[in-house]
Amino acid sequence: MSAPLLAWSALVAQLLLVAAMGCGAYRMLRGPRAQDRVLALDSLYVNAAILLLVFGIRTGSTHYFGAALLITLLGFVATTALSKFLMRGEVIE
Repeated sequence: MSAPLLAWSALVAQLLLVAAMGCGAYRMLRGPRAQDRVLALDSLYVNAAILLLVFGIRTGSTHYFGAALLITLLGFVATTALSKFLMRGEVIE
């Protein structure tokens, strides 16, 4: 009973994450301000990392967890650099 429930739950989670990524991509392309675009990019990388984690759980492979960690680290650095650029106009002082 638990294996089919886990498979269906992972499938539903993946579909909802893809829908959330679509909404984030729409906001990133259509956002009225640069701050909205940075926030949408932030939500996109978080959703992509969670999508990889769910895919790793679904397939039983551990390689996806390292990729999700790498996406999260690079996304954090990118968000920090873009935020600093929007606040001060330069990244490196």
